[in-house]
Amino acid sequence: MKVAFFDRDGTIIEDYPDEKWTRITSPAFLPNSIQILKNIQQSGYEIIIITNQYLINEGFITLGQYEVITEKMINELTKHNIQIFDIFYCPHSRTEGCNCIKPKTGMIKEALVKYPSIKIEQSFIVGDSTVDVELALNMKMKGFGLGVGDAYQEKNIIQLHEIKDLINYI
Repeated sequence: MKVAFFDRDGTIIEDYPDEKWTRITSPAFLPNSIQILKNIQQSGYEIIIITNQYLINEGFITLGQYEVITEKMINELTKHNIQIFDIFYCPHSRTEGCNCIKPKTGMIKEALVKYPSIKIEQSFIVGDSTVDVELALNMKMKGFGLGVGDAYQEKNIIQLHEIKDLINYI
């Protein structure tokens, strides 16, 4: 199984400063994110979301708030015939020392245990943060950095200026 591992906030839906998340009740989809998810799915990839949600344990949002936004996001994507295969999230604060917060590999390794048919060499990671690119490097996977600059010159890391550019590489 080929998997496109997508970050959530700043990649699929709008991201906000930590303190603003407290007031967010619905996801705002980024331009072209729905279409690119549809294109990726039509290209034979399963879509798995991997997202750091340190906001939960750092007290900016509750687990319930995270779940409401995620459910609304899934419902909207379903209306567009986009199937999210699974979601893995890390609720831990940045100082807890867990193994799942990106760029650590815990969420990807959990996905590999849960779905042993994942072909990691045919899969890739997409995100808008250096931790997403570093996760790709840590997993020795292809990675796409959305607006992360040209700091990563490794052959398996590709800089995207807009999410719609991803389709040129799939």
